[in-house]
Amino acid sequence: MSLETAQTAGFCFGVRRAVDLAEREAAKRPIYALGEIIHNAHEIRRLAACGVRTAQRLEEIPDGAPVLIRAHGVAREVFERLREKGCEVFDATCPFVAKIHRIAERESAAGRLVAIVGTEGHPEVEGIRGWCRESAVFEDSASLEKALKSDKLDCERVSLLAQTTVNREVWNKSAEIIKKECTNSKIFDTICNATDERQMEARLLAGKSDMMIVIGDKKSSNTKRLYEISRSLCPCVLLVEDATELKAAMAGFTRAERIAITAGASTPAWIIKEVSNMMSEEIKIENGEDFAAMLEESFKTLYNGEKVTGTVVAISATDVQVDLGVKHTAYIPMDELSDDPGYKVEENIKPGDEIEAIVVRVNDVEGTVTLSKKKVDHLKGWESIEAAKEEHTVVEGAIVEENRGGVVATAFGVRVFIPASQTGVPKDEPMAQLLKTRQSFYITEINRQRKRVVGSIRAVQQEARKAAAEKVWETIEVGSSYNGTVKSLTSYGAFVDIGGVDGMIHISELSWGRIKHPSEVVSIGDQVNVFVIGLDRENKKISLGYKREEDNPWSIFKTNYEVGDTANVKILKFMPFGAFAEIVPGVDGLIHISQIADHRIAKPDEALTIGQEVEAKIIDINDEKKKVSLSIRALLMGGEDEE
Repeated sequence: MSLETAQTAGFCFGVRRAVDLAEREAAKRPIYALGEIIHNAHEIRRLAACGVRTAQRLEEIPDGAPVLIRAHGVAREVFERLREKGCEVFDATCPFVAKIHRIAERESAAGRLVAIVGTEGHPEVEGIRGWCRESAVFEDSASLEKALKSDKLDCERVSLLAQTTVNREVWNKSAEIIKKECTNSKIFDTICNATDERQMEARLLAGKSDMMIVIGDKKSSNTKRLYEISRSLCPCVLLVEDATELKAAMAGFTRAERIAITAGASTPAWIIKEVSNMMSEEIKIENGEDFAAMLEESFKTLYNGEKVTGTVVAISATDVQVDLGVKHTAYIPMDELSDDPGYKVEENIKPGDEIEAIVVRVNDVEGTVTLSKKKVDHLKGWESIEAAKEEHTVVEGAIVEENRGGVVATAFGVRVFIPASQTGVPKDEPMAQLLKTRQSFYITEINRQRKRVVGSIRAVQQEARKAAAEKVWETIEVGSSYNGTVKSLTSYGAFVDIGGVDGMIHISELSWGRIKHPSEVVSIGDQVNVFVIGLDRENKKISLGYKREEDNPWSIFKTNYEVGDTANVKILKFMPFGAFAEIVPGVDGLIHISQIADHRIAKPDEALTIGQEVEAKIIDINDEKKKVSLSIRALLMGGEDEE
């Protein structure tokens, strides 16, 4: 018999981020969570013991209390109501979900119907709907197709999104239907990458196993999807919440040669470990590992400097007790856990965790073994750093120090020097902005004898920008819209980064009015919505538009006025032949001198003053030349004799 545990099993990034934030803030004072932070009753009870109080409704939260928004996210209205209550809000909305909120809000503001493939009533789906004016939810492709055929969806303005945990197959079918039926649709693939990877690994494991064990809360959509996928490929699938449930389920267990374990994104590591340990013991017994052999193992002799693996049994204020499966009791003193001064035991180690350490001292008289985890980390750190350089993989570390030549990061417990030229920070900006941030970098040089490691953030940024640029050039078309960042300004326009590629907005495309310099409209660093008006793929040049037709002063004028209408206008300037007046911002009209008064005048200023607001009748509109003729006289004479 064999046992394999999915590498993707357990907390996803969003859930881990929310749980960590809840624990960190609850350590300072009790904090309220709006809705269960995680679909796992065991973890909710653990968090409650830490000071995290779960409120199902806003009314349950006292005014001014600290509140955590869970990874599922909430509607915009919830944020507004919490502000009204004076609550301190800690937003743990998963970044992937927050991105969906932005898309939904933007598409809805453009007058489009937001169609969501997901589970009706699920907190994440309800949160997304809370950023839309008009939305619809579809559990699967069949319900979507039915709605289209019954004309319940306006095909001309549908934007399709997905709940982050939607089954990939369901999403693909839904997207195909929309592409086929709706000519003006927009499709946004918002399934979380972690979800894709977790479901893909579940398929691979289920396809080659005789038994699948899926661990997770039965309310979790993520866990349900894994169970459904496993059942379609494996003859025997058990859905359990913890090791106790597994023990009961195993009563009807039939022999299986290949067993695999996966777990939903809301399943804590310690529960996965308990289930894995239980199955390991079952396999040991099944494979004939007898008690005598296990007893012999318990009398194994340990030596100083030996690397060992054990299970955390208990944590005290002074040390961590570890079970090594031997007769000695093993301890790791607190100062032997990590070199990191900011290392927090409660955030990194929990009972049930497997841990590696180096034997520092064996005391046969007292029957104790002193261990060091940081010595293992140091050895493994150098191995990881060397592997990262050899394989050219990205390393992530915290920036802890700045000096004249650059900054220092720590990764895998090893100090990495990053020269100023490789920080990615422009020369005229301070490198201090990187301090206490986590950065990705490549290892470019290692000298283990001198304990010198050199890295480059800039190389990662360049590679990422190149990859992003290639992706943009694969999909870009005239008319494509982007949210970009203004990178630089010239006298003739603004250069905008649209995701790894720079495009230029010519000064004439920045405003419908005349401007002398782009800085009158945008500034460096501004986030702007732009659209492609020209492409030169050979020379890699992109022309962007910024001003929108709906903002065209002439279009606004034509929408609101026609010949014969009366307008309230503002006198702007005088000419010998008449006066120019503003009808709407950006559109002026000419009041000929003969149309200013009901009697003959020699100059416009005999009847008018600059800045004066008067009523005038529109007597002619020239669309081709975009000119408007106005008359005050026509109103004074009751519409007679307008010439």
